[in-house]
Amino acid sequence: MLTPANVHARHAAKRKEIEARLAEFRTIPAKGNASLLSELSFCICAANSSAEAAYRAQTELTKTGLLFSDNTDKISAVLLSSHVRFHKNKARYLVEARKKLFDEKTLEKTIAQNNDAPTIRNSLADNVLGLGMKEAGHFLRNSGLGQEVAILDRHILKNLVSLGVIDTVPKTLTRKNYLAIEEKMMEFSKKNEIPLAHLDLLMWSEQTGHIFK
Repeated sequence: MLTPANVHARHAAKRKEIEARLAEFRTIPAKGNASLLSELSFCICAANSSAEAAYRAQTELTKTGLLFSDNTDKISAVLLSSHVRFHKNKARYLVEARKKLFDEKTLEKTIAQNNDAPTIRNSLADNVLGLGMKEAGHFLRNSGLGQEVAILDRHILKNLVSLGVIDTVPKTLTRKNYLAIEEKMMEFSKKNEIPLAHLDLLMWSEQTGHIFK
């Protein structure tokens, strides 16, 4: 667990690995919509499930071409076998998100109309079923489309408590509460000269033992 006494040393120890991971994320947009859609599937599947389960689902959906399918039963079966929770709902979310973001070019239009990641994140969370604030921010970060948003999952929140950024882990996160905690995390980031995206991956690795996504 990170503390004010060890956060700089832990960051220094993992900085190169974190930067390499973020650089990898930044290559995703140039690979086209298939790669963006693959990352979207991971972020939707990761909600209320483990990152490992979401990655298994992402890998299988990408390999089989089901990312571009409208067959929610087949997608749901992949999610179930990957141990992704709420597999039926998430199968539907994936199909609807693909149609809205890529077939209707909503993602392209939203990025063209806005020049900052928080605004794009908020718009996606408002307009795409299956993408809340956390999932939309996670997708932007993992797709190299924005590193200026917080991904407030349980790992991050626990570390924010141990760092003294917030007092307790909230039982629920409303939009207002999410933005308030994000602002506090940004202030901590600036004060300690640790980029926000670095903090996220650092906190996640402290809880899980490895830098993933």
